Amino acid sequence: MAKKTHGLGRGLDSLFAEAEEWGTSVQEIAVGDLDPNPDQPRRTFRDDGIVQLADSIREQGVLQPLLVVPTRNGRYRIIAGERRYRAGRMAGLETLPCIIRDIDVIQQMEVALIENLQREDLNPMEAARGIEALMKQCGYTQEKVSARLGKSRPAVANMLRLLSLPQEVTDLVREETLTAGHARALAGLERREDQIRLAQKAAAEGLNVRQLEALAAQIRSGKAIKPKARPKALPAELGELQEKIQEKTGLKSVLSGSVSRGRIVLSYSSREELERLNELLDRMEV
Repeated sequence: MAKKTHGLGRGLDSLFAEAEEWGTSVQEIAVGDLDPNPDQPRRTFRDDGIVQLADSIREQGVLQPLLVVPTRNGRYRIIAGERRYRAGRMAGLETLPCIIRDIDVIQQMEVALIENLQREDLNPMEAARGIEALMKQCGYTQEKVSARLGKSRPAVANMLRLLSLPQEVTDLVREETLTAGHARALAGLERREDQIRLAQKAAAEGLNVRQLEALAAQIRSGKAIKPKARPKALPAELGELQEKIQEKTGLKSVLSGSVSRGRIVLSYSSREELERLNELLDRMEV
């Protein structure tokens, strides 16, 4: 039977759904025979997320098989499922369910990128570099990337614009101090020093995307940005309370005001942190 064209833009689920069509089935492969993909676009894996997935695997097993390709000496390279692989090892599994596919390098890159874009949001910089790799190594245009990933052409172009930013800015995005929206606002500035200065200001003052866009517009119009007045130092007891809140909740906390009146702001940067706060509040209920 002739192979059908992969509908990668339709999502990763279609690849697994077509397993029977390709004459493959799920096989248990020893964890020691699996190798991570060196071209994996994701470079950072959140430890707390892997721990939670390992706990789930201990209770329910691996619900989604890994997608692998055979290499040499009886080994297999992971194309989709490295988080499950890491969590399975942490859970002490000796084998993992896998679907074996014999696909070319270009398809391997596409599948690895799509899995990360659809299963768990990639860091914006990792997504941009993954798309850049598809274009450089596979000769794709932005239009071709857009069609293959099921994303709009402007969305692809905006992601690639992030790669032009200085490292001082991309580091803040990679660390999730700034979002992709912040980065796009900064990419609209011509001068590198303006990009770095505004990025640091947004990170230090917790500016949202709209606020940063307004400041960027001021710079493009030639207007000077008025420096923000430094907040007054907290009284010693409030400073200690701020540190205690941060220690107990695990979240960034900012206190402002006096001992008689003020405000407490908690900031979270992931769903896991929000759920942890919710659990903490549940335990406080009387």
